[in-house]
Amino acid sequence: MFSIFFKNKKDKKTDEKHEIVEVEDYNDVTPIAIYIKEQTGINFDKQLDILKSKMTSFCKIRYIKSFKTCLDRVHSDPAFKQELINYLTTNETYFYREHRQIEDFVKDAKSLHKKIDVLCAPCSTGEEPYSLVIALLEAGIPSREFHITAIDISTEALDLAKEAVYKERNVKNLTPEIRVKYFDHKNNTYILKEHVKDLVTFKQVNVFEREFLELGKFDYVFSRNMLIYFDKETKQKAKEILESMLKDKDKGVYFGHADLY
Repeated sequence: MFSIFFKNKKDKKTDEKHEIVEVEDYNDVTPIAIYIKEQTGINFDKQLDILKSKMTSFCKIRYIKSFKTCLDRVHSDPAFKQELINYLTTNETYFYREHRQIEDFVKDAKSLHKKIDVLCAPCSTGEEPYSLVIALLEAGIPSREFHITAIDISTEALDLAKEAVYKERNVKNLTPEIRVKYFDHKNNTYILKEHVKDLVTFKQVNVFEREFLELGKFDYVFSRNMLIYFDKETKQKAKEILESMLKDKDKGVYFGHADLY
């Protein structure tokens, strides 16, 4: 009788479950920086403090106690991985940025006298490819004579691009005439008209993955202000990949003025 009593008491003690409380640890953001570079090419080596601040906010909002736990979840949850990439991807841009390049592109496109295929990588929230559409239409090139494929790694940016609703700062370089012609102005926003939106095909693709090469070849490739986030080695790799997408290698890729420096 006594032996049974003591055995049961021991088993009860053994079966007790102790809750493990995870301690907050937002100190070493380096593993996340390495992972982001491997996945997107974006280099945070000189911006670790900024990355640490952004990642701390990202984790706390989602009740994630440490960078390690966050990275573990990224490896096991594709949707969460995309959420993180969306969060860390810069999407600030505006219409007719570096307009001289657009003018050169339109002039050359008119000289071909054929239908052209254009790639915009990355497209961010749509200002880049839509600028090309408007410029081509304004130059008198019929919509049937061109098509633009626009890609980005961020699903959030692509959703905004497809919605195509912009603020005053996004259209600051456009003349009042162009704004009236291609946008509906409502509640302090500029809503791009459907016939312009229809001339761009958006796709979620990573430049460094095989699916990007499967997009085919293009007469023109625009990739402005993406390479500035890469280190020298990754920048060269991306440059070679983008150049390989051209039908005519003599044309070259339209990079942003700060991209290759």
